[in-house]
Amino acid sequence: MRIVVDVLREPMFALLLGAGAIYLVLGDLTESLVLLAFATISVSITVVQETRSERVLDALRDLTSPRALVIRDGVRKRISGRDVVRGDAVILLEGDRVPADAILAAASNLLLDESLLTGESIPVRKVAGATAEEPAMARPGGEDLPFVFSGTLVVRGEGLAIVRATGARSEIGRIGQALGRIATEPPRLQKETRRLVRIAAVVGGIASLLAVILYGCLRGDWLQATLGGIALGMSMLPEEFPLVLTAFMVMGAWRLSQARVLTRRAAAIEMLGSATVLCTDKTGTLTENRMSIAEVRVSALTETEATLVETALLASGRDSFEPMERAIAERMMAQPGGTEKLYAGQELVRQFALRPELLAMTNVWRRDGDGQTLACAKGAPEAIGLLCNLDAERLAWLHRSVDEMARGGARVLGVAKAAHPGGELPADQRGFAFTFLGLVGFSDPLRANVPAAVGECRSAGVRVIMITGDYPATAETIAARAGLETAGTIGGDELARLDDAGLKHRLLGANVFARIMPEQKLRLVEALKANGEVVAMTGDGVNDAPALKSAHIGIAMGGRGTDVAREASSIVLLDDDFGSIVRTIRLGRRIYDNLRKAMAYIVAVHVPIAGLALLPLLFGFPLILTPIHIAFLEMVIDPACSIVFEAEADEDDLMRRPPRSPESQILSGRMAGWSLLQGGLALITVAAVFAGGLARGMPETELRALVFVSLVLINVSLILVNRSFSSSLLVALRRRNVSLWVLMSAVATVLAITLSWPPAMKLFRFGPLHLDDLALSLAAGAAILVVLELVKPYWRAAFRS
Repeated sequence: MRIVVDVLREPMFALLLGAGAIYLVLGDLTESLVLLAFATISVSITVVQETRSERVLDALRDLTSPRALVIRDGVRKRISGRDVVRGDAVILLEGDRVPADAILAAASNLLLDESLLTGESIPVRKVAGATAEEPAMARPGGEDLPFVFSGTLVVRGEGLAIVRATGARSEIGRIGQALGRIATEPPRLQKETRRLVRIAAVVGGIASLLAVILYGCLRGDWLQATLGGIALGMSMLPEEFPLVLTAFMVMGAWRLSQARVLTRRAAAIEMLGSATVLCTDKTGTLTENRMSIAEVRVSALTETEATLVETALLASGRDSFEPMERAIAERMMAQPGGTEKLYAGQELVRQFALRPELLAMTNVWRRDGDGQTLACAKGAPEAIGLLCNLDAERLAWLHRSVDEMARGGARVLGVAKAAHPGGELPADQRGFAFTFLGLVGFSDPLRANVPAAVGECRSAGVRVIMITGDYPATAETIAARAGLETAGTIGGDELARLDDAGLKHRLLGANVFARIMPEQKLRLVEALKANGEVVAMTGDGVNDAPALKSAHIGIAMGGRGTDVAREASSIVLLDDDFGSIVRTIRLGRRIYDNLRKAMAYIVAVHVPIAGLALLPLLFGFPLILTPIHIAFLEMVIDPACSIVFEAEADEDDLMRRPPRSPESQILSGRMAGWSLLQGGLALITVAAVFAGGLARGMPETELRALVFVSLVLINVSLILVNRSFSSSLLVALRRRNVSLWVLMSAVATVLAITLSWPPAMKLFRFGPLHLDDLALSLAAGAAILVVLELVKPYWRAAFRS
C-alpha cells in the first residue's frame, strides 16, 4: 500500500487521471477508459518493480546482517543475527557483534566494548553468571557482570551466552525505535535526479499553463486547450529518472551479488568507477588462504622437529579456524595418535592473547598427574626472540633464517616453551623463562587469477597497494608474483617514524607495506586521501573497521571478516577473492556507463515529443499527440531506459579508461548538449515529416498516423544510437541484449495492431497508412540513425566527462 500511495502522488499519474476525466466530460468513454487502463498499468508496473526491488534488497540485507554462531540441537551453526530467538545458546568470539541481550553461561578472558550503549570507550570485563536463578538483566556498563547486550562488540576472549531479549525488547532495540524516525541523507545521484525532475516539472508546468491560456484564448475551446496542456506537461516531465535510478541501483546490487559481492550502500556503486587506489591485504585475498607447513627449522638446542610442531599446536587455539593453526593441527593429525594424544591428560589453565606491543601468544597447560605447568608460545619471530632473551649469535641465526624463509615466500612463526615450577602464574608472558625451539614456515599460494586482475587494474588506471602484517621479504615475493612494483617497500617501523608530510611523499612510489599493524591502515588511508586519491580498502578484522569506514569504498571479507568489519564497509566479498574486487570495479563502471546512456536517451526522446505537443498549440495546427499517444510512448520509453540499457554489455574500453572524477555529474553539460542535439535533430526530422504531410493535404487521421509512426521509429533509432559510444553500430548490434529485441518485437507488434485493427485505429484516431507513407517514416528513422552515428565520434569525450 505504501508503494501504491507513492505512485498515486506522482505528477504523471495525476495528468493521466486528469486527461481521462476530461475525455469523460467530452463524452468519449473509450478514451477515458483506455487512459484509466494506462494509469492502472503504470501503477501495476511500478508496484511489481518496487516489490521485486524490496525482495532483492531484503535478500541482500539477510546476507549482510550481522551473523550469529548458535548451538541448536547440539550442532553449531551460523545464522543471521535477526534469526536469533530467546533461549538460543550463542557462542561469542573475538570480533563478533553480540546479536541479542543475553546472560553468560561461560566466559574466557572476555572483554566487550559497550560504548555504543554507554559512551564509555574502555572495554569492560565479563564473567559467567549463575544460570539457575535467571537473574534480571541489568543496564549496560560495569565490570565483572554476566550480562551482554545486543550490538556491543567482543574485543577479546570468547564466551557462551543464553539469549534473554531480542529486537525491540533489547537495550539497543529501544534506541532503534527512536532512531527509526530519523531520515538518512539520500545518495548524490538520487539528489541529482530529483533536482532534474523538479526543474523539468517547473518548466513543464509553466509551459503547459501558457499553452492552455494561448490555445483557449485563440480558439475558445478550453477543454481541448486543457487536453493539449496536459499532453505538453506529460511530454516534458521526465518521470523516468527516479524509476531508472532505482532500477539501476537495485539491479546493480543484484548483479554484484551474482559475482558474490554484496552492496551494503547504494552510494558505493556510484564511487566504484572513481576508485584510483585499491588497498588490499595479502592473506586470503591475493593468496588462497590455504596454509600448509612448508619448512621447519629447529634451534641447535631442540631435540626434534616433532617437539617444535607439538609445542606450536599447544600454543594454538583448540579446534581453531585460523589458517596457520589449522595447518599445524593438520601436520599433527598425520602423526600416530593425532592431536587427541597430545591433549590427553592436560588442562588449559591460562591464555595470553596477542597484543600490539608483543606479537606473541601463550597457552599455559597443567599436566593432571604431577601438576607440572608448561607454557607454549608462538608468534612473530622477533617477538619470540625477545621473550627468549637470545644472545647475539642465536639472534643472528634467527634473523638470517627468517630472511631466507621469507624470500622463498613463506610466512614465518617462532616457537618457544617454558616449564613453570607451579604456584601463581606470571601476570605477563615476559614472566616465563622461555626456551627458543625454532621456526615454522607456512606457504599460501597466490590465487591463479591475481596477476591478470592486477594487470587489468593497471590498464584501468587503478593503482594496487598491498598492505600486510607479514615480514617484508615475504610480502615482496608475493607482490612480485602478483605483478606489483616492489621498489620502496615500507615497513611498519618506518611508517611509525614518518611524519604526515613524509608519508604523503613516500606514498607516491610505494606499493608494498609490510609488518603493518591494523591501526596503521587508517593512517595510510587518510594519507592517500590527502594525496587526492579515491581509495578502496579491504579489511577483515575489528581493528580494520576505522580504515574501512574512512575509505571511500570499504570492502570487507565475507568469509573470514568480522561483523564489525562488515558493518563498517560498503561492500562485502563473499569469496574473499581479489579477482572479485576487480570484477566489482568493472561492474561499477558498467552500471554507471549504462545509467548515463539511459539518462541521455530520456532527455533526447522527450524533446521531439514535447515539440509535437507544443507546435500545434503555437501555430494552430491540428493536435497530433494527445495524452493517449504520449501514454503509449511512455510504455515504450520506461522499459527501454530501465531494462534495455541496464542489460547492455561492457564498453570495449571500459577498463582502459582512467577513473572518472567523483564529482562528475550523471548529466554533465556536455552530456546534456549531446542529448539536446539528438532530440533537436529528431524534432526537426519529425517536424519535416509533419510539414510534408500538411503540404500534401493529408487528412488529419492519416497525418497523425504518419507522424506517430515516424516518432516511434525515431525513438527506436535513439535507443540504438545510445547503446554504445566506443563501438560502431554494427559492432553494437552484434552484442547480445535479449531485452532489446524483446522490446523491439513488442513495439512492432503493437504498432502493427494500431495501424491495421479498426478498433485500435479508432482509439488512436489513425487513418490508413500507405506504403509510401511507411517508407517515409522508415527513411526518417534511418536518417536520424545515420546522422547521429556519424556525429557521435566527436562527442565521445562528453560521455567520459
